[in-house]
Amino acid sequence: MPEIGIGVVGGGYMGKAHSVAMAAVGAVFNTSLKPRLEMIAASSDASAERYREAFGFARGTGDWRTLVQDDRVDAIIIATPQELHREIAEAAFARGKPVMCEKPMGATLADAEAMVEAAEGHVNMVAYNYVRTPATQYARKLIADGEIGDVTWFRGEHTEDFYADPAEPATWRASGRANGTMGDLSAHMINAALALIGPIASVNAEIETVHKTRPGGDVTNDDHAQFMCRFANGVMGHLYFSRVSTGRKMGYAYEISGTKGAIRFDQEDQNALWLYRMEGPEAERGFRKILTAPAHPDYEPFCLGPGHGTGYQDQIIIEAKDFLTAIATGEPVWPTFKDGLDVMRIIDAAWQSAEMRAWVDLPV
Repeated sequence: MPEIGIGVVGGGYMGKAHSVAMAAVGAVFNTSLKPRLEMIAASSDASAERYREAFGFARGTGDWRTLVQDDRVDAIIIATPQELHREIAEAAFARGKPVMCEKPMGATLADAEAMVEAAEGHVNMVAYNYVRTPATQYARKLIADGEIGDVTWFRGEHTEDFYADPAEPATWRASGRANGTMGDLSAHMINAALALIGPIASVNAEIETVHKTRPGGDVTNDDHAQFMCRFANGVMGHLYFSRVSTGRKMGYAYEISGTKGAIRFDQEDQNALWLYRMEGPEAERGFRKILTAPAHPDYEPFCLGPGHGTGYQDQIIIEAKDFLTAIATGEPVWPTFKDGLDVMRIIDAAWQSAEMRAWVDLPV
């Protein structure tokens, strides 16, 4: 099995998740490429050495440029703050190296556009992990196969409560548009909406700061946002995003109505999908809970037992498998940078809509 040298830029929350995934993916999925944890980059040599030792990399560096330029690093994962995504990706593509970049793709729409241009002719992928759960992959299949008929309505949310307490001090999260809810949480559910229903044609958004001051300073970005939307296929939709949704820990959830049935999903119960079919006696109809099992996409490599379930880290391992598949085959695996750009365009349109208090159309 040929080896591939993996370089991860960033050793924090997502840097660790991607490092663990690359260490495990070959055993879980028996991939045609065997990842070798070659180098990790962090903000200092000391931090990089700590991550290197903890995660099992051969080498570490305090300069991401050293990692990008190293000949033993064959593929690169970007797990840094959004402000660095563009520069790192452009440097990696200039060296001809495949790139998987954490979402959202860059700090601005201009960043995302430049990254798509730089990615032309190179393997590229954006790291949207939640859409890869076996349950959501199965929901996509049910919709595509027409099992709930023609879709008529979509509601999605990504809600958490890590900033719900107004006494929580102001940190880096309280400033900069890229660090607000639209720059952070919204991208995941917008990506899900595109995956499940298709392109969004227009949006009408409201964006709000709930707690305008916190201990230590003012809050200059958004706490929650919502928008109505119309998909290109005519489906009506509503999306809501919040970091102040009291009681919600991982509220990545959606409801989809169709002419023959409906689907419900909540990431806080990620191994269950609720399916309603408009069939049988009225007295016996109702939503049925489907527990994920080896019959569902990407489940069996983790466990042979139905209902035993997969977890957050397993989503990242599935993502790693998809990235290695794209490299091995040379064929794009969704979502690519172009798909990530679609998300960024919708976020930008939502900001325009909120500022103008009007509907904004998108190219589809």
